[in-house]
Amino acid sequence: MTEQQKQAIIESGKQYFRSIIIPNHLKNLNKLHLSSFDINPFLINYLAAFIKEDSQIIGLAKALVYPHIFDKVIDASNEQDVQSLVSLLQEVTGGASNFDGIDFEFVDAVDGRRKFCQFKAEVKTINKDDIASVLCHFKPLISQPSLDLQFEDLVVGVLYGEKDNLSDYYKAIATHYPVLCGSDFWQHLTGEKNFYARLLKAMGEVLDEGDFDGSELIQKPVEEIAEEIRQICARGI
Repeated sequence: MTEQQKQAIIESGKQYFRSIIIPNHLKNLNKLHLSSFDINPFLINYLAAFIKEDSQIIGLAKALVYPHIFDKVIDASNEQDVQSLVSLLQEVTGGASNFDGIDFEFVDAVDGRRKFCQFKAEVKTINKDDIASVLCHFKPLISQPSLDLQFEDLVVGVLYGEKDNLSDYYKAIATHYPVLCGSDFWQHLTGEKNFYARLLKAMGEVLDEGDFDGSELIQKPVEEIAEEIRQICARGI
């Protein structure tokens, strides 16, 4: 895959995050405090002792709030939302499939073989009934001798998350077909080991850009956390 295609995927990911995911889910963002985060109180006091400028306070607040928001947004993603990203990927790569139930086709950058992929949002997104559905969608392809399929050519692509956190339902599917999760999937698609990290970083930058509906909902908790840190700085250790 060319760097131009990779950049197009990143821009598509940012657009998906900006226009669909954030507006849909940040409306329900709960009010955050320092106590909302699992951090050592001695550590926050230690860090506060070295903060000399207000911009550093804002930076520390963002470092706490942004990952929290990102995790909440991804956890709230549903399969309908993911189909929007799938459509963008199909447009960028020309990977739309003619087979019912198959979301995407691509040439694996790792082994060079053509893959037939069903997309899922993240590591907890499916239930027990989805196992049979996934397996059923692969069956018609197995009976196509012209495809010259191997076991590794029918895959489930999990767009976000870590392999170690896959639910038992995904693990059940993995006894039949490979489940490529997070960085593993994106490496097979792009050939770049760190592409997933690049994509997440780019999506995170959308939060900083603030050019989306609901940006004020993010700035509010950042300012509230920053104010709590200012109070710690004023008290000293």
